[in-house]
Amino acid sequence: MLPQSYQTPIYNLGAVVQETGVKPDALRAWERRYGLPRPHRTDGGHRLYSQRDVDIIQWLVTRQQEGLSIRQAVELWRAREPAGRESFPAPATRSTPSATSDALADLRAAWVSACLVFDKDEAEQATVRAFALYPPEMVCLELFLKGLADVGLGWYEGRVTVQQEHFASALAMRRVETLVEAAAAPVRPGRIMTACPPEEEHVFPVLLLTFLLRRRGWDVLYLGANVPIEQMAATITATRPQLAIFGAQQLHTAANLLAMARALQHEDIPLGFGGGVFNRSPVLAARIPGHFLGLTLEQVLPAAEYLMAAPRPASPVEPPAQAYEAALAHYRERQLLVDAGAWQNMQAQGIAPEVPGWAGRRLARCIVAALSLGSMTFLDGEMEWLRHMGGDLTVSPGLLAGFLQAYYHAAQAHLDERGAPVVDWLARQVDDG
Repeated sequence: MLPQSYQTPIYNLGAVVQETGVKPDALRAWERRYGLPRPHRTDGGHRLYSQRDVDIIQWLVTRQQEGLSIRQAVELWRAREPAGRESFPAPATRSTPSATSDALADLRAAWVSACLVFDKDEAEQATVRAFALYPPEMVCLELFLKGLADVGLGWYEGRVTVQQEHFASALAMRRVETLVEAAAAPVRPGRIMTACPPEEEHVFPVLLLTFLLRRRGWDVLYLGANVPIEQMAATITATRPQLAIFGAQQLHTAANLLAMARALQHEDIPLGFGGGVFNRSPVLAARIPGHFLGLTLEQVLPAAEYLMAAPRPASPVEPPAQAYEAALAHYRERQLLVDAGAWQNMQAQGIAPEVPGWAGRRLARCIVAALSLGSMTFLDGEMEWLRHMGGDLTVSPGLLAGFLQAYYHAAQAHLDERGAPVVDWLARQVDDG
């Protein structure tokens, strides 16, 4: 059953025009001639529309695009409405060029190719052509977002360098930042805060979401990457958002998001969240006290708007088991000893100079995150990144096995029974080879 707030009048005429593309005169004519939609009137005589009104208008627009007159569309709507009862119109989608068109795919390929040879001018030419042919939302999703995904896959497979990936990301970021600044003034009530949790630097999805929300008329406060928990209460007091949306791409930043979620709960601000780490490990979302918004930006947008229209409390989240809390405190206390012991063990095996320092740092960071989130199984997916990090960062299976064995023996030596979750997990990795 849809909540009562779905029919609560909260959108002014400007917001409805922005959302549906229907001109004010047409909306007034539909209301006068057909009694549809039926907006609420304030004491001052101003129209206020509910989310249901917006969905009905979009439904009517879609029927017009299919060839019906507005009169025929209204009659069809009346016919499908159960007697004496309000029904819910399936949200309409606006007519846009096909996102899978050859032209857009070719432009994306041209943009990626230009980025890989550091050709800014050629990349910009592909971008300008794309914006001339397609709506900005589509260009951002299909050219920039998918283009960066192609570049990221190339890096993961060792075909793309970090420098090439950074060049492409910088071009996309600058363009979307310009679009965010050029977005029209908000016309919808309420404010949304968008940001990344502490230590999360992969900000492009959150920046793109900010643009898409602003294009739909929302007031969005964008805080960017690596937002600290400290002073968050003061920021909320100063800005008063109705919803905070955070994106996490890595396991350790998901753990930091957990801490941020608790801080937001204390301030009574609902949290919406998403990101690559939740796509790789969907069960992880159940550990965050907030609302998981979806796997893709196309899913995140309506989910965020629904939360703004119909706020609801997040499902309760069980805290980590007491054994995990004890293991986390113990591991943090002994981590330097474990790291040093692992380094000595690797030196004894003659492999220390060849194992990148980041492998040990990443493993330790992920162990802390998994313990914070209450399950060492969250680390299993991260092992793929240790096995195949792309280009010069790739660790051969033999070196990785030696590294894990050295770390396992160091953990055995320096952790007592409180560290059992860590030692047991390392033992499984060593056994699996």
